Amino acid sequence: MARRYDSRTTIFSPEGRLYQVEYAMEAISHAGTCLGILANDGIILVAEKRNTNKLLDESVYSEKIYKLNENMICSLAGITADANVLTNELRLISQRYLIQYGETIPCEQLVSWLCDIKQAYTQYGGKRPFGVSILYMGWDKHYGYQLYQSDPSGNYSGWKATCIGHNSGAAVSSLKSEYNEGEMTVKNALALGIRVLCKTLDTAKLTVDRVEVATLQRINDKCVTSILPVEAVQELIDAYEKSEAEAAALKKEKTPKV
Repeated sequence: MARRYDSRTTIFSPEGRLYQVEYAMEAISHAGTCLGILANDGIILVAEKRNTNKLLDESVYSEKIYKLNENMICSLAGITADANVLTNELRLISQRYLIQYGETIPCEQLVSWLCDIKQAYTQYGGKRPFGVSILYMGWDKHYGYQLYQSDPSGNYSGWKATCIGHNSGAAVSSLKSEYNEGEMTVKNALALGIRVLCKTLDTAKLTVDRVEVATLQRINDKCVTSILPVEAVQELIDAYEKSEAEAAALKKEKTPKV
């Protein structure tokens, strides 16, 4: 029955569903995992890199994390070509606002304007939805640190911690149980992000060439965004593996011997 209604973007099924939008969401579920965590003193993004080809020139290639303006960074899961189009549009919107008003665009306004474009692509014939979900982290003078997620449908929402991409459901469940509202620092958030990503990966071990970590903080009344170097990421992974080994040893000691 679905095939009668999924050949056009604008046709509703009898159940009120838009199959093309659901197919776009399915494409995202096969992409690398991206998770964001809001802390008291900043925000972090942790992203899994699926393409680890050693021949790629990293200086001109970015698969998961993009800088939009001085106060915002985003991470994407889905079709890379669609992601490039949307990140270019985000940067254009941001620069137009800066030129017109002389200040950086508020975070939610930038997210909302792009979502209007994404929604239009679910409404007009001859177009298809963008197969990309986006996590935005940013700061503005109105609401401080903010974390948003947007979907191919054009819907967006604010989060304290969330995940998109492969195994996002399992990652969100872990974040629900381990996220401590009001107590998170960037240091704690980085440890939590690596821990959750390790638990959701299909591979047995997380390596530095498969993960990208970005932070956003306010230092001297200025937003500082940075992508952690390989050495810092390796330290986070080593700390996680050490804590897991200690927990396993403690559990073994407590297990009664038969």
